[in-house]
This record gives sequence, C-alpha cells and structure tokens, in this order.
Amino acid sequence: MRLIEDYWTSEWAAVVEDFQEMRALGANVVRVHLQFSQFMKDAQTPNAHALSQLQRLLKVAEKLGLHLDLTGLACYREMDVPAWYDAMDEQARWRAQAVFWRSIARVCRNSPAVFCYDLMNEPVVPASARKAGDWLVGQLAGYWYVQAITLDPGERDRARIARQWIDQLSGAIRLEDKHHLITVGMLPNSLETPVSGSGFPPSKVAGSLDFISVHVYPESKKLDSDLGNLRGFEIGKPLIVEEIFPLGCSITELGEFIDNATPPVDGWLGFYWGQTPAELATQKTLAGALMLNWLEFFQRKGEREGFGGRSGDGKRD
Repeated sequence: MRLIEDYWTSEWAAVVEDFQEMRALGANVVRVHLQFSQFMKDAQTPNAHALSQLQRLLKVAEKLGLHLDLTGLACYREMDVPAWYDAMDEQARWRAQAVFWRSIARVCRNSPAVFCYDLMNEPVVPASARKAGDWLVGQLAGYWYVQAITLDPGERDRARIARQWIDQLSGAIRLEDKHHLITVGMLPNSLETPVSGSGFPPSKVAGSLDFISVHVYPESKKLDSDLGNLRGFEIGKPLIVEEIFPLGCSITELGEFIDNATPPVDGWLGFYWGQTPAELATQKTLAGALMLNWLEFFQRKGEREGFGGRSGDGKRD
C-alpha cells in the first residue's frame, strides 16, 4: 500500500521491475497516481525533484512500450495533505490545482508514453455544505480516495460546478499540451439524481473531456443493473472502465460482465500491486488468491482476445 513517491527515489529499481512485470503480463496502460503534496511545494511552486522523477518514469514507459494514465491531485493520506492546501477556499484551491496540472503537462507534453491525464480520482460536488477544510470524502483502509471540489455548492447547479472545474484544469493542461487525452475518474453513481449522485453526470460535464472514465465493481446479485448503469455512461465519447476488480463477484461473473459490456466499453484497467502470479501462488491468503485470479484472468483474456492489447491493465500506486 505504499505510494509510488514513497520509494521512487530510494528504490528506483523496484519501480522499473514492476513496470517490466506489468508489460510481461500483457498490459499496455499503467495508471499512476500523483500526490498533490509531493508535486507542489506551495500554491505556486512545483517540486522540481518530483517532476524529474516523473520524467524518468516516462522514459521507462517509453522503453517498454507502455502508456501512462496519469491520475493527479491525489490526497490519499490525510496526514500528507498540507495545511495551507486544506485552508484554501474553492477558487484558490482550483488555481493551485491548475498549477499542478500545467507543471505535469509541461513535463509530459512531448512523451509518446502518455495515454491520458486523469484530472482527479473520483471527485464529487457535495449536495450540501461541508465544514471548513473538509475536502476528503471517501475513506477505505486509512486512505481517502474521494475528494470534494467545493465545500459549499450553495444554490449553484452541481453539474455546472463540475463542468467549470473540469474546464479550468483542462485549460491549464492545454496551455502546455494540446494533444494528449484528458479525462476524470467518475464514480458509478454519477448518473443518479442531482441530490444522491456525485455531481458529475457525464452528459453534462464532458465538454472538455476526450473520453469518459468510470470505476465499476460488479456485484453478483446486481450484474444486470450494474451493466445497465455502465451503459448509461455511453454519451457519444469513448468509454473506459478505469477501475474494475472481482470484489463483489466471482471471476467467471466478471468475465461475463466484461463480455456483455464490449461494446460500448472501449478499454479496461484493473490492479497490480507488484507481485507476479508466480509470487502470489506461494501465498496462502484470501487477498493473494483474489489477486492471482485477477492476473490469470487478465492474461487469459489477453492471449485469447487481445484484452491487454486493446486497453491495458495495471494501477500502480
């Protein structure tokens, strides 16, 4: 559960090895999560060392023929989030986020290894006001995967807030990089009502996005409804499932779900935590067995149907 910035200075060989392993599994896209606190010294000053390490990572990906889904603005560990960042109001925070993305795009603009920029993992526009500094929303096992992009929507339309945020950050990227794709990692409830959903209905916020990304974890008793919900994200732009894993269903059910969703889904990304199938096979844990089943499934799909060649796999934190 380490984040890549924790060890990509002192253990660079481990990073390279993991990328080699993902390529050997048949992946062609690797998702990399970039922490805001590691890339920004203050609201206006990017961290030159972190940007240099990102440049090294691009070279590794280029050599291996991998492409990077660069997911930004991560605040997964609350203790790492700078106090000055949490203290900002909405507009100041957006401006700092725009500086982050412009600096990333400046480094990445000429690299053929960039697949896309994902503006944020699972952002939400809350339906009601949150207390000052309370930007982090979803916690799992000590990590915060969901962030609010405003603390007080007031009387504003939530989808309009989301669209303005996307446009501002996309505009910052386009100042440096006019070619690589831009997306946002959406929650599966983004299609729900204005009150219960994430505030990011794809049909209303996708203007500046090049493709739609959604995170889906099918459940055994809801496969049909989960599939119907997924099809709701088809709005005339390419559709990628940026996260999927057999947490709530069997690997057989997951395979059926993927088969039934292709089309409209154009690509799939899952998880890889740095242990090969051979290493996982020696473990006697439920977590190890789940990951082994997933990786073996991914390899079978790649060999039989070009699954990895079509879309790719591997989320590297």
